[in-house]
Amino acid sequence: MDNTTTDFGFKKVPLGDKAKLVNNVFSSVANKYDVMNDLMSLGIHRLWKKIAIQHCAIRPGQTVLDLAGGTGDLTLAFVDELNGNGKVVLADINEAMLQAGKNKLINKGQILNINYLQLNAECLPFADNSFDCIAIGFGLRNVTNKQLALQEMYRVLKPGARVVILEFSKPAYKQLSTIYDLYSFKVLPLLGKIVANDADSYRYLAESIRMHPDQEQLKTMMQTAGFENCDYQNLTGGICAIHKGFKL
Repeated sequence: MDNTTTDFGFKKVPLGDKAKLVNNVFSSVANKYDVMNDLMSLGIHRLWKKIAIQHCAIRPGQTVLDLAGGTGDLTLAFVDELNGNGKVVLADINEAMLQAGKNKLINKGQILNINYLQLNAECLPFADNSFDCIAIGFGLRNVTNKQLALQEMYRVLKPGARVVILEFSKPAYKQLSTIYDLYSFKVLPLLGKIVANDADSYRYLAESIRMHPDQEQLKTMMQTAGFENCDYQNLTGGICAIHKGFKL
């Protein structure tokens, strides 16, 4: 097994280079990220996130980590759920994405109960047992060492707390998979070129989805990290899936 390289889309790159390459992708797309999300998914990503929020079961008074939170869609929902009583940490490794999220939340009048942190999911700067919930939406597949990131999430969760992972996954039906591949590798880069002037970054995003662990593999990884009662729910035929696990 080669421990010196890792996947960057369909390419193999030196292990230490992936974070920088991913950072370049998201720095490039940050300003058009929300617009492209709506275009790419025909708005369905909003429903996926709404379902993920329901799985988080946030209550007032809790402390929540929105990991790889980017432009802050989940954070915005968490603030509403907390109703002025609690705290959300919006964290992302990419400065441009984090700034875009901060700007959006301030523009929507959300200036309280949110901390913004630039960090690496593989090395979380928090004490053990710090959070009542961790959510990571469409970010895990971009992490170099996913297993280490899962272990870190487990460490900083409080006993009885949960992690909710919203991520693209493997379609459950062959015909859907064929259509999805055609869309991902033909239409998506074209949209990226037209809207964001960046076909390569959206080609990488499509490739990164294919290289991400499938539903059962990710469930096993979560169990290996220590999570219990792990389960997942397929959305839109498995194009997307919500994984949930608990620190008991």
